[in-house]
Amino acid sequence: MASSSAADPSLQTEAPHATVTKERKLNPDLQEQLTKPYLARAMAAVDPDHPKGTEGRDPRGMSVLQQHVAFFDRNGDGIVYPWETFQGMRAIGCGLFTSLVFSFLINLVISYPTQPGWLPSLLLSIHVKNIHKGKHGSDSETYDTEGRFDPSKFDAIFSKYGHTHPNALTKDELNLMLKGNRNMYDFLGWIAAAGEWHLLYSVAKDKDGLLHRETVRGLFDASLFERLQDSKKSS
Repeated sequence: MASSSAADPSLQTEAPHATVTKERKLNPDLQEQLTKPYLARAMAAVDPDHPKGTEGRDPRGMSVLQQHVAFFDRNGDGIVYPWETFQGMRAIGCGLFTSLVFSFLINLVISYPTQPGWLPSLLLSIHVKNIHKGKHGSDSETYDTEGRFDPSKFDAIFSKYGHTHPNALTKDELNLMLKGNRNMYDFLGWIAAAGEWHLLYSVAKDKDGLLHRETVRGLFDASLFERLQDSKKSS
């Protein structure tokens, strides 16, 4: 693939006069590593090491984005209330104050777009079935607008920004990614993305301050949340 790319200008991923394309590289060999990496998967968070998604995981007919949010649906009724978001955040090891603040803000921002009708919910409920309507901008675009998982966008997180380690991000690289993903004037998206990724970094980085590829993949389908919850219970 690399040799054919060099011979065919239409396959080049870097433009000489657009230095940002050289700074933020793509993986030209992804198609050899994963079948149809351009195809967004509805129910599985796949990468070359997990071509069928998380082993043994039952998606229960939900999109990957719905699986992510359903972890916080603590009673399984398809609706996430602020106190359930709080319980879920505590379950994965977030502090009391952080859980209080984030649970309120998350439900405040996402509740209305996911409502089945025009009226807002006074209880700030989030409807899991409509969670694709609550997707914000300035993100990695690993979730598409319907809540599927896009393997090529996920891979680009690390090919573009994993300069120190190919399958992990340092805190500085994480901040570069957040800056690089910003959409113009999308202040809400900037804040939401920064809050989400820095929260993930705080609870899931390793002892060397690295956020690993498998950790991030597990964020998208909530398998990471389940591992953190189990780890917290056993400690």
